[in-house]
Amino acid sequence: MGTVEVPVLIVGGGGCGLAASNFLSDHGVDHLLVERHADTAHVPKAHYLNQRTMEIFRQHGLDAPMVEQGAPLELFGKLRWLTSLAGDGPMDARHIHEIDAFGGGSLRERYAAAGPVLPVKLPQVRLEPILRATAEQRRPGRILFGHEMTGFTDEGDRVVAEVRERATGETTTVTARYMIGADGGRTVGSALGIEMRGVPALLDVTTAYFTADLSQWWQEGTLLTHFLNAQDPDLCSNLIEMGPSWGKACEEWVLHFPPMDADRLDEESVVARVRELLGLPELELTLHHVTNWTVQALVAERYRKGRVLLAGDSAHRQPPTVGLGLNSGIQDAHNLAWKLAAVLDGRADDSLLDTYEAERQPVCRLNVDWAVSAASHHQAVLDTVGLGPHAPAQRRQRMFASYFEQSPIGEVVRARTAEILDTHRAGCQAHDFEIGFHYERGALVPDGSEPPARVPMRDVYQPTTRPGHRLPHAWLEQDGRRLSTHDLTGSPAGFVLITGERGGAWAEAAAQVAEKLSLPIRSVCIGAGAEFADIEGGWARVREIAGDGAVLVRPDNHVAWRSMGAVDNPAQLLANAFSRILEPRLTADSAS
Repeated sequence: MGTVEVPVLIVGGGGCGLAASNFLSDHGVDHLLVERHADTAHVPKAHYLNQRTMEIFRQHGLDAPMVEQGAPLELFGKLRWLTSLAGDGPMDARHIHEIDAFGGGSLRERYAAAGPVLPVKLPQVRLEPILRATAEQRRPGRILFGHEMTGFTDEGDRVVAEVRERATGETTTVTARYMIGADGGRTVGSALGIEMRGVPALLDVTTAYFTADLSQWWQEGTLLTHFLNAQDPDLCSNLIEMGPSWGKACEEWVLHFPPMDADRLDEESVVARVRELLGLPELELTLHHVTNWTVQALVAERYRKGRVLLAGDSAHRQPPTVGLGLNSGIQDAHNLAWKLAAVLDGRADDSLLDTYEAERQPVCRLNVDWAVSAASHHQAVLDTVGLGPHAPAQRRQRMFASYFEQSPIGEVVRARTAEILDTHRAGCQAHDFEIGFHYERGALVPDGSEPPARVPMRDVYQPTTRPGHRLPHAWLEQDGRRLSTHDLTGSPAGFVLITGERGGAWAEAAAQVAEKLSLPIRSVCIGAGAEFADIEGGWARVREIAGDGAVLVRPDNHVAWRSMGAVDNPAQLLANAFSRILEPRLTADSAS
């Protein structure tokens, strides 16, 4: 039995754990990742990487292969409702409604203006190999698949874990200063006695993952197609393309439908069901995987206990509506990585890690609640207009007949239904949830301002430099090179202080504080005649500070502090801000 000492042990090699590995490597933090499976995911799972997640991957140099392998917006930016994919009956293959979704169609200009990169569709089965390959390149020999943690103890100043190689049975003792539980909640959270609170079983679903040529019937540009059947509610389902090619060339698919009995999950029964659901009785297909699973809505009561921190599905599980599950896990890892780096380097007090829970738990709780609300609303709307599987059979059949009727009544039924189905934008156009989430308390200094007004449907993002919010994106120019405000900070640069054109005093203050506190602080000036030119006026529109003000941005591109204008003693004010951000417990103790 060997022994390994490492600053951080990551348990779990899914999307969240592998992202955490890449982010920690980018911050220069040594770590070990163990994953009990021999390889990355074999089923597509999550498939939408939202705009904030793609910004994070871009910040860490991971976005290029995702953009290359993933579907661009023009190939997934709609949500559609059909009666079936094919069939020759009077109610088969009928178009009911469609809506722009996740930055596609009419939404594209708004998304493009809000960030340096757009969302991408890339299933987890293809995302995880990218993350694994880069993780192994950045930390050779430290990414161990086929290894499971069999037990651990938190000894106060360290975590001691036993890791077993599944192929040989050989065990290793791993000693780490901190451990990240990203194992989907299988072992770490329960071993700590951390309760998952919420609804453990919202509904049951059967999912079939298969290969088939659907090019003759598939409508390009669809993220997800809902099938609504007039005769049989058990034929209501949804179909998602999963690549590796996209559009009509797509080879692999996932079909979600009402649960089948466990004793009917044999290949013959499932293939027959898929053909029936799609309206293609002669379809040739290869079934890769089928499973019954339960949709949950849960959030961990705690994200940290001692030297162990939970992330991803270990900390929150939610319905797939709105596409916030995996994205939330990636954002957990992003929030946690720079904080672990600061603590391990001695630049921050251990209590900085307490801000991980203070920041991420409220955001993830709201994400879960929003996903539940979107799913419930969509189902309620379908039933209300008579199209849903829970609507009475006679009403559903009558509604379908009148919907396609070529008459004044048919016109008004279609118009009313369209208006009602468009309210699903809270689920598929939730731009403010994707990039507008923010932290009210944590590693930041509130300035007493109120957050910008948010529209109820959360489909409009309002940029702001208010502390706790994501730094607004604006295009800049430096020596003929175009870059985003997001490119000013990140793991190598640490914190960045952005000043206005009259911010010389702030730049001097940043230099003094950096030397005094031994912190990496970069100061940049944006404006006329400055190093960074505001070429399109985008920064001037969103900065909110005066020309002699300053905005302090964390390594994860969230605003930590700001001053709307000049002050008498900028170095002292800035030093106090860093103390409150990096030493929360010590600052609180001195204040009391």
